[in-house]
Amino acid sequence: MTRFVAFLRGVNVGGVNLKMAEVAAAFEDAGFTAVKTILASGNVLLDSDGDVTTVRRTAEQALRERFGYDAWVLAYDAATVAAVSAGYPFEREVEGHHSYVTFVTDEQVLDELAALAADAGPEEKIERGEGVVYWQVPKSATLDTTIGKTMGKKRYKSSTTTRNLRTLDKVVRSVDSAR
Repeated sequence: MTRFVAFLRGVNVGGVNLKMAEVAAAFEDAGFTAVKTILASGNVLLDSDGDVTTVRRTAEQALRERFGYDAWVLAYDAATVAAVSAGYPFEREVEGHHSYVTFVTDEQVLDELAALAADAGPEEKIERGEGVVYWQVPKSATLDTTIGKTMGKKRYKSSTTTRNLRTLDKVVRSVDSAR
């Protein structure tokens, strides 16, 4: 049995409002065990015998069937998520800034997003990681940044999701505390 983290894209923003207890129930009904949600932003810990692809597809199908929306889930084993958090290349806490990690499952999309570093303004930091793009932006300007403007495009929906570094660290701590 492997511990996974499932990140639901676009949950409790933009009209897709889900209660995390109902999400957990849907995942349990789909066959996942030790299901635990973290915050209301679509972060789910779960155990499965499947691989990452199977977890992702099963979770998406469970959400689509239960809630009737076009669900997108990115799934990773817990060790990968911990490594992504530990690999954050910038100062983690900077006054007046947000620190983010965008998880990307499509290599071409990862290349495109990482290439945006060349167009970033002086206050926006962007660096490619293993399957992720790390970025840091002023708090009041997230949607006006190079990545912020790009991420809203429909073509990125199925292969990306972004988490604030604080949220990601809370997920990692929850995995560690469950051991």
